[in-house]
Amino acid sequence: MTVVAIDGPAGSGKSTIAAVLAERLGVVHVDTGAYYRAGTLAVLRSGIDLRDGPACARIIGEVTIERRAGRTLLDGVDVEDDIRGPEVTATVSAVAAHPAVRAGLLAAQRAVVSPAGAVVEGRDAGTVVVPDADLKVWLTASPLERAARRAAQLGTAESNAIAIHADSIERRDADDASQMLRSTDAVEIDTTGVAVDEIVARLVRLAQRAGAAGERA
Repeated sequence: MTVVAIDGPAGSGKSTIAAVLAERLGVVHVDTGAYYRAGTLAVLRSGIDLRDGPACARIIGEVTIERRAGRTLLDGVDVEDDIRGPEVTATVSAVAAHPAVRAGLLAAQRAVVSPAGAVVEGRDAGTVVVPDADLKVWLTASPLERAARRAAQLGTAESNAIAIHADSIERRDADDASQMLRSTDAVEIDTTGVAVDEIVARLVRLAQRAGAAGERA
């Protein structure tokens, strides 16, 4: 069993790299952020005050969030496209900041980790979700690169759009500061200008070494 925890700020490449790495290693990909996004969507649909932590946690506790084949289901309905939209993106940090929300979703996130191993990605994967992971990774990238990636996801490469996303990412980083917990033993990898395959190949080697070391221990 090899468990890899991948953390890092928005736009650092976590989701893309984690998904490919999980496929290469033949283990499950656990996108912890998808749970927060789905929970945020449920809260938004309820119309309650996002600042009310206990109420947010109550709403999220009343719904079922699942991940199947890279898609997110909320009470059995595919909401993958909805949770990646601008409304959820703009509010997920506020909802996820509530300790009661994070505590409520932790069990669901951990339950997906397979006995065969997993690649778990998020903002506190290596410190909270799977603190005993065999390999912990912290991904980073330049602010401009991160903004360009966000713009590209929305189908544009215009400089004005990238500048807007740069401002949004800066605000998101400030909102996420208390949630972006970095393990002291995490390997830092700067993804700026580096191909995904190159990064994944490196992580495969690191994961294999970490897994072998764990078996010998």
